[in-house]
Amino acid sequence: MKKPTAEMKQRMCIRKRRYRTQGDALDAALIAGVERQRTAYCCQLCGQWHLASV
Repeated sequence: MKKPTAEMKQRMCIRKRRYRTQGDALDAALIAGVERQRTAYCCQLCGQWHLASV
């Protein structure tokens, strides 16, 4: 699999919901009932937190 280009990374970031803190992201996963299927990470592009599948 090829590494994503800068443009692809930006598109991936734009499509995802952003959270101010890791706790906010994990709380959103908890509310949605998917906390065991998601993890939070700090995005290098926007500096905010996104959820990712485990």
